[in-house]
Amino acid sequence: MKPRPFDYVQPDTVDEALALLAEHGDEARILAGGQSLIPMLNLRLIEAAVLIDISRIAELDTIRSDGGVLEVGAAVTQNKLLAWPNLARESALLAAGLPLVGHFQTRNKGTVCGSIAHADPSSELPLLLAMYAGEVVLRAQRGTRAVPAKDFHKDMLTTAREPDELIVAVRFPERPRERVAFREIARRHGDFAIIAVAAAAGANGAVTLGVGGMAGRPVTRAVAAHDAASAADAIGQWAEEIKGYDDLHASAAMRRDMFRKLAANVVAEVAQ
Repeated sequence: MKPRPFDYVQPDTVDEALALLAEHGDEARILAGGQSLIPMLNLRLIEAAVLIDISRIAELDTIRSDGGVLEVGAAVTQNKLLAWPNLARESALLAAGLPLVGHFQTRNKGTVCGSIAHADPSSELPLLLAMYAGEVVLRAQRGTRAVPAKDFHKDMLTTAREPDELIVAVRFPERPRERVAFREIARRHGDFAIIAVAAAAGANGAVTLGVGGMAGRPVTRAVAAHDAASAADAIGQWAEEIKGYDDLHASAAMRRDMFRKLAANVVAEVAQ
């Protein structure tokens, strides 16, 4: 199938993009990498009167490290962030999770912010943002706001972004010397995860565990990792609380079983 007709606009600045959003509102769609948007338009799952292409706005194609925070602009591709020289040292969990996002070819076009904006609960980047307790920077003509990850992702494919707002960046607190693990189960490498699980342990030994693909959005929790038995009990209890959901890839019960096994593995890995 092909998409319904739409107008295509390529603004040169953020201010021009914001003016277009203010004018067109719900009828506009933001195009950055297009790895999710274009297939959805082709299948007519969504429609757009206007596509606003922000991929060549120079001020959005930046990676900044300032005051212990890594800020990634809305035009930064996933491979550009993966190639950032300080990533593994300052943000080890991002370095571990990004290679599992799609394929090399799609990461050359797909953007970090675009994946977070799409808000698929099985996508790796929303889970990574939740694990870092990061935030999304939204800008409109009326002002700018920074929304914490836990408030930005509302449910499956649903976020807190208003129609006249543009995601201009996402922020990840940098965490050097953190022990991390990221594992997922997918039908094929590069597919969306059926279940994705991440764990991180700081210098004090506290372990944060996160899961994508179990609920309508990624969820995280601190878990006790003093011994394997207590960790397994906590993971099992959490799996029953989340419940999971059925789809064509797996049942809720199968998701819970995958989660229990993967979670035990990643917690043991970072607790060593």
